[in-house]
Amino acid sequence: MKHLLTLADLTKEELYDLLDLADQLKKEVKEGVFTPYLKNKVLGMIFTKSSTRTRVSFEVGMKQLGGQGIYLNANDMQLGRGEPIKDTARVLSRYLDGIMIRTYKQSDLEELAEYGSIPIINGLTDYVHPCQVLADLQTIREHKGKLEGLKMCFIGAGNNMANSLINGGILAGMEVACACPLEYLPDEKIVERAKATGRFTLTQDVLEAAKDADVLVTDVWASMGEEGEAETRKKIFGGKYQINDAVMEVAKPDAMVQHCLPAHREEEITEKVFEAHADEIFDEAENRLHAQKAVLVRLLGE
Repeated sequence: MKHLLTLADLTKEELYDLLDLADQLKKEVKEGVFTPYLKNKVLGMIFTKSSTRTRVSFEVGMKQLGGQGIYLNANDMQLGRGEPIKDTARVLSRYLDGIMIRTYKQSDLEELAEYGSIPIINGLTDYVHPCQVLADLQTIREHKGKLEGLKMCFIGAGNNMANSLINGGILAGMEVACACPLEYLPDEKIVERAKATGRFTLTQDVLEAAKDADVLVTDVWASMGEEGEAETRKKIFGGKYQINDAVMEVAKPDAMVQHCLPAHREEEITEKVFEAHADEIFDEAENRLHAQKAVLVRLLGE
C-alpha cells in the first residue's frame, strides 16, 4: 500500500492484513498497551466536509500511536483561496508524513496522491468511503466470526457507502445485495466488477435484497452536500427503502445491522430496529478508530 484511495486498490490479502492489525490494535488498547508505532510522525487532516467521527478518530488514533494529527480546514488554507491542489500536495509533502482528506471530489484526492510524495488517505469523498467500510467489516467479523460466505445487504442510495460496501464486501469474499432506486444507483463500473464475481445483486426490491441476509446496512437518504435534494429524495425513498420489521423478518434471525451515522430515525431505519441493534452500530463507530489506526500504521509506519 502506498495510498488508500479506494478499497478496490487493495488485494484480498491486504484487506485481511488491515483487519487483523485493527483487531490487534484494539486488543492493545483494551489491555492498556500503547506502542508508539508512529513516534514523531505527523498526519495532516484536510476537511472540506465537516465531521465528528472522522476527525476525532484520526486525531485520537495518531495520539495513541505516538504521533500527532493536525486539523486543516480547507477554507483556512491557501487551498480555499485558489491554490492548485498539486501545489498544496507538494508543499505539505515537505512538512508532513501523510495526509488524510475528507472532501467532495475523488479527483481532488487522486491529484493529491499524484503530486504529493507522502501517503494519502481517503477520509471520505462523494465516490467512496473506505475507512468507514473497513470498520464495518471489522465489526461484522467480530460479531459473526468470519466474513467469507456471509450475505451483506445495503438498502438506500447508491452513494459512497454503497460503492465501498460493494468493493469491500466482494473483496472479503461476501455475497453483496443492494436495493437502490433507479434514480440513485451505485457506480456503474463498480457494479460491473461486482457482477462479474457472481456474488452481487442489484435490485429495487428491498425484501428480495434482504432475504437471508446476515448483515443489513443503510445510510441517510441525502448525504452531506445533498441537502437541497432532501425533499425529492424523501418522495422516492419514503415508505420503501428503510430497514424496518418487515426487512428484519426476511433476513436471517440473527442478522446484524450497521449504519455509518448520523442516523435519521424513521427515515432510512426505524427507531425500533436502530435501538435493538444499537450495540452493533456503535461497535462499528468504535472500530473506526482501530481500522484507521491500522491504515496509518501500514502507510506511515513503513
